[in-house]
Amino acid sequence: MPTTAGHPAPTPYPVPRPVPPPRPVRSTTTITPRPPATPGGPGSGGPRPGLPLDLDKLLAARLHAVQVRPYLAAALFALHVVEDSAVPTMAVDAHWRCYVSPGFVARTPLEELAGVWVHEVSHLLRDHHGRGERYAREHEGPGPGERGATAEGRAWLRLRQNIAADFEINDDIYGAGLPRPAGAVLPSLLGLPNGLLMEEYLRTASMSGLTADLAWLDCGSGADGQRRPWELGPDGAHGLSRQQRDAVRFRVAEGIKGRPGDAPEGWRRWADAVFHPPQPWRQLLGAAVRAAAGAPGVGENHSYRRPSRRSAGVPGVLLPSLRRSPPRVCVVIDTSGSVSDAELGSALLEVAAISRAVGGRRDLVSVISCDAAAGIAVPLCRAEDIPLVGGGGTDLRSGFARALRSRPDVIVALTDGQTPWPSAPPPCRSVVGLFPRPPRPTENPDYLPDTPPPWARVVTIG
Repeated sequence: MPTTAGHPAPTPYPVPRPVPPPRPVRSTTTITPRPPATPGGPGSGGPRPGLPLDLDKLLAARLHAVQVRPYLAAALFALHVVEDSAVPTMAVDAHWRCYVSPGFVARTPLEELAGVWVHEVSHLLRDHHGRGERYAREHEGPGPGERGATAEGRAWLRLRQNIAADFEINDDIYGAGLPRPAGAVLPSLLGLPNGLLMEEYLRTASMSGLTADLAWLDCGSGADGQRRPWELGPDGAHGLSRQQRDAVRFRVAEGIKGRPGDAPEGWRRWADAVFHPPQPWRQLLGAAVRAAAGAPGVGENHSYRRPSRRSAGVPGVLLPSLRRSPPRVCVVIDTSGSVSDAELGSALLEVAAISRAVGGRRDLVSVISCDAAAGIAVPLCRAEDIPLVGGGGTDLRSGFARALRSRPDVIVALTDGQTPWPSAPPPCRSVVGLFPRPPRPTENPDYLPDTPPPWARVVTIG
């Protein structure tokens, strides 16, 4: 929710507005009601009787946000709405649920409500929950006697992080069809420059002069990583997995990079840090395509869509031509504990690019997640829906063995390289995509990590 400066108020829009009568909901979008809660436990302060949620207005505001910020469409439509009167205005959790107060929706103009949509999804895209947790561990870890050790101290730290995150967002997301709410907090209120990151604002300003007036502010755990009592948590319904969240970020970054003139500087800087173009898989798989087409009995299909040139020598007879078949590709993704969430998101981006390289034939692409043991081969429907299971040690030998059961034309292994490799080359072409790793000092100066085998084509991911 956009932050505002001024006197304490229950909402950032204290001017009373007439409440429209309830209208029938015609949208097919599902709204998750708050489940019954145990007193004082997670989810306490659940649904309260009162004004019903104006879903038509809420979704119309999201559509307006998509129209004026089309590069954020994938992220805006990925949010799942949860109705809850206990939420001050609108807030998000780290699992991409958007909590909405019906009263706030009723009294907020539609254009300003669109700005709140963009504001909340910006917290998630910029990973303020993960960055807030890391900053708290490194700089504000609560210890005995420290301010963060008490409930009041934790609330102050949470509010301070929320304000700094809003400073990072509010300086450039408004304008050009998206009005800025009156009194929205900007870095200039503390004499700070625009364009800084949340961590820089936290290091350069105490913000003690603002926090007293903004004690009602709460954008949810999506802004700082600290769970609220009214949130559904990691086991709640309709949350996005870490792979799905990374896939959404990459799709948004890809849209920004594709049309760089349409996004402000803050978003372009964010996209530069998040996005990397996928590998040219059409060229990398080209040799496999040619090998598959040239092998006897493999990769040859008769087709009448383009008649054979030999038909001219046989009047009255239409001869079919031989067409090349795209290769069958099995992708083995390293899901061990040494591979980060961002790298798993990069792997899914590469899987989507591989699917495009084989002509969009998703039936020709399968995915295996592998740490110390290989999972089952999952056919490709959508890259962001692939379950990546793992988190233990690394042994891609089992992944290669599992991949060979489907008799692919190409095996693509996406890994950080910290794994033993098969001792013998597989009977098909192999491509290894390496996530780059800086050299790490070890006690043994002669130690050299295992490198990919010479029979594999090696490319760098990212």
